[in-house]
Amino acid sequence: MTASHTNLSRTVEVIEIPSGMVSTLPEGTPVRIMQSRGDSYTVWTDYGQMYRIDGRDADAIGIQTSSETAQAEQDSREFSDQMVWDVLKSVYDPEIPVNIVDLGLIYSCKIVPVDQNSRKIDIQMSMTAPGCGMGNVLKADVENRLSRLPSIKDVHVEVVFDPPWDMSRMSEAARLQLGF
Repeated sequence: MTASHTNLSRTVEVIEIPSGMVSTLPEGTPVRIMQSRGDSYTVWTDYGQMYRIDGRDADAIGIQTSSETAQAEQDSREFSDQMVWDVLKSVYDPEIPVNIVDLGLIYSCKIVPVDQNSRKIDIQMSMTAPGCGMGNVLKADVENRLSRLPSIKDVHVEVVFDPPWDMSRMSEAARLQLGF
């Protein structure tokens, strides 16, 4: 996506990048949409600050979404392990245009049957930097998205820093995309 300029059509709740602090931007604030990944948007303001806008507020930046239709389609499918990985690949670091799987942030993913009709998912993931303020935001994204999958009863995401993340964990595709 190329950066596009717009003014917010209404006041919107945002998350400051990289601090992870929640704040609001008032109606009329000029923003440049830097990336649209998964169901969130990274915007840059004229005063030099980056923010994450949740997909539910896409209308504030002039973007129409079809998330309800996509969710209904997703819910009607039968569960598979691939669905979990597809969901994980829909979560993006707000500063880097690469999904968390290809970045190598997912250290483990265990899908465990709870009973005949339900499952639990346990994820261990890391951040690209230990002090990343977006850790809780990405953790919540993963938990919320995975919990919407059919037959999922519980999702637990643990953010770990051992072993520390480094660029060797990135997929070949991610390295090529980022020019490494």
